[in-house]
Amino acid sequence: MKKLLLPLFIFCLISFGANAQTDTPKIAIIPEPVSMVVHEGQFKLPKNVIIQSSKHPGLLSSLALLEKRFSAAPSRKVIKVHEPSDDVSIRFILNAEPDTVIGKEGYRLAVTPENITIRANEPAGIFYGSQTLLQLFPAEIESKELAEHVKWTAPAVNIADYPRVGWRGLMFDVSRHFFTKDEVKQYIDAMVRYKYNLLHFHLTDDEGWRIEIKGLPRLTEVGAWNVKRVGEFGNFIPPTADEPRNYGGFYTQEDIKELVKYAQERFVNILPEIDVPGHSLAAIASYPELSCTEGADQYRVRSGEQIMDWSKGAPPIALVDNTLCPANEKVYEFLDKVISQVAELFPFEYIHMGGDEAPINFWQKSEAIKALMKSENLKDMHAVQGYFTKRVEKIVRSKGKKFIGWDEIMEGGLDTTATIMSWRGIKNGMEAANKHHEVVMSPTTYAYLDYMQSDKLMEPKVYASLRLSESYKFDPIPEGVNPRYIKGGQGNLWTEQVYNIRQAEYMTWPRGFALAESLWSPKEKKNWKHFFSRVETHFGRFNAGETKYAPSVYDPIFNVKAVNNRLYIDLATEVEGLDIYYSFDNSYPDRFYPKYTESLLVPIDASQFRVITYKGKTPVGRMITMPVSELKNRLPKGTRLVSGS
Repeated sequence: MKKLLLPLFIFCLISFGANAQTDTPKIAIIPEPVSMVVHEGQFKLPKNVIIQSSKHPGLLSSLALLEKRFSAAPSRKVIKVHEPSDDVSIRFILNAEPDTVIGKEGYRLAVTPENITIRANEPAGIFYGSQTLLQLFPAEIESKELAEHVKWTAPAVNIADYPRVGWRGLMFDVSRHFFTKDEVKQYIDAMVRYKYNLLHFHLTDDEGWRIEIKGLPRLTEVGAWNVKRVGEFGNFIPPTADEPRNYGGFYTQEDIKELVKYAQERFVNILPEIDVPGHSLAAIASYPELSCTEGADQYRVRSGEQIMDWSKGAPPIALVDNTLCPANEKVYEFLDKVISQVAELFPFEYIHMGGDEAPINFWQKSEAIKALMKSENLKDMHAVQGYFTKRVEKIVRSKGKKFIGWDEIMEGGLDTTATIMSWRGIKNGMEAANKHHEVVMSPTTYAYLDYMQSDKLMEPKVYASLRLSESYKFDPIPEGVNPRYIKGGQGNLWTEQVYNIRQAEYMTWPRGFALAESLWSPKEKKNWKHFFSRVETHFGRFNAGETKYAPSVYDPIFNVKAVNNRLYIDLATEVEGLDIYYSFDNSYPDRFYPKYTESLLVPIDASQFRVITYKGKTPVGRMITMPVSELKNRLPKGTRLVSGS
């Protein structure tokens, strides 16, 4: 009986971090595996790490991954062999007979004190098993430098694992701000650590056309460049005519081929997006004849100045016409040329053609659109966009690809051959699935990585917030929908306020951990408290690897209220176990300052409120300085306070 209880006891300690004072490494795998049994003992990384595999070319990426990461361990040498022997450290085994439980991307990982075995049906499973194996080793394995004085051990475990859904993606917007080829590779490397298998590549928008199209040189000569502005995107001063347009860039077709190959080697598909008919100002600035609107030859690629009025909601009122003209045959000739080359460059079976946020106010004034509506019996602007979408889908299908677009494309009527990417909440995705469309869930409510992660005082300002705990609630297959039509889900990183790759990392992680677990792990395995204990371990891994992440989850949540015409503050934390210390006297609090325990009355003459969070004796949150004037602004409009408070 004791032999049966001991492994269970060790499993509980390791899984929930209760063994922090022992020599057994904490197991903190993200995403959570389907099943894991922990045994006694550890595997110690030998000086000569002998990895045995077949000669299957699909295993080369897993071999290269382990060789690179084990290089952080001093005096270790990786030796790759194809023949079995008694001194093999790690074995990659592709099953001769398929294991029906784990499928194409699953794996079985066995770590014993003697050796390690990863079994899978396909090379992708070996790759994901290798990623899990690396998470069993100390955080220093992520380091780009030799890590001395580290116990290079992994706990003895048996893991069986496979994904919940097949489409596990992140969308990377390289149009609003351009990211180099190497930076895109860096983003892919971070993705695959957490078993993402799709990069949605947002290549065109109002701010830049990022892909070379042969025969249409102005798309990159003109469309890839704007005026550099730094600050709050959307409110920039419009550029003058003489300001240099030298900020931006694009990918040559050779660059695209290189990125596709790089991604494929890591079992990632790249989904290209050409966003039409809206979000097309870069294309129109390059070729004004694609517009319905006179004067389009004066348009320029957007540099972040206001071009839309969103005050009345969607669709927006366009201040300049950023839409391709559905009534112009030249538009379809243009798109045929673009889609032909995109289809050749990207082997993935889908091409994303956008379809979101197309303004209609210029269409409403267009004589060409009115004539189209009459000739095609189109009753409204939804039908006009539907006409456009159907023609574009026909072009996509003629190139041997499947058509996918944002959920607005449903409003004009579609055949079920079109795949819907649902961004405006879960409901539209459910509706599309119930109409037998394939659906990818990417709702703003859980999956928009450009949203603020904590208080708006601390984050790049956008119009909404999305905390880590909310992202973790994402369920790509909600109750009441036929799972047959749900391909999976993804997080979306729009980059209006993301100027560089470090900020892209900051916005993606740790919310990317939450989405990865929602897409890979069984629904019944999800547990917020257990998840966050693993997130904190991965913060340490990111520190070792010098990858940026947001510590926003440690920031307190501010709520204000007026009681008897006096201003009060209530504070809360997103995670348990934090203490909040504060000051009103303009000094910087530490753990020897007053600790928050209940609603605080703001002193009548105070001008600022400072807070910091601690876990025990360690500061974990950022020092936040909140102006009292800002707190007052958050009260309901019309709230009256005692004079001076």
